[in-house]
Amino acid sequence: MAVPEGRTERALPDLTWRAMTAADLDAVAAIAVLGFPDHFEGRELFENRLALNASGCFVLADGDGPPRGYLVAYPWRADAVPALNTLIEGIPDDAAVMYLHDLAIHPDARGGGHTGVVVEQLADAARTAGWPAVSLVAVNAAAPFWARHGFEVRDPPGMAEKLASYGDDARYMMRPL
Repeated sequence: MAVPEGRTERALPDLTWRAMTAADLDAVAAIAVLGFPDHFEGRELFENRLALNASGCFVLADGDGPPRGYLVAYPWRADAVPALNTLIEGIPDDAAVMYLHDLAIHPDARGGGHTGVVVEQLADAARTAGWPAVSLVAVNAAAPFWARHGFEVRDPPGMAEKLASYGDDARYMMRPL
């Protein structure tokens, strides 16, 4: 497949989701800055999450090429959210849902339908592992995007205070599996 670029064409990469590795972390952190400039989370956070739950960390890439997107998820408490840019020592003993911490696509790779693929991949893996739901915090006015993927806004007691650092438009959402 090719797209016009001026008077020439350039081949589009064959982007697919693969397991994240430590070699991907610099690129993942760079994509995070582009996707979430108001919600900084550094390379150390992504390294922490990869160590915490490698089976929930994916990158969008052309084979072993540099990541053009990423997804990070791990088991967490229901109706709870981790603080932004905070390292986690371990999965909580009372984890009850799969928490989709982050999903971002580099601006140059957006529009290819890649997000739907990995969200369904995560939902299938979570269901198979016995998790009853996937939860997340929608930021940057993304609640309608997540609603199209089966997530519903929830407002459990005390959640507004927990979301304060995420911004005024932050919404806690859950997708039953």
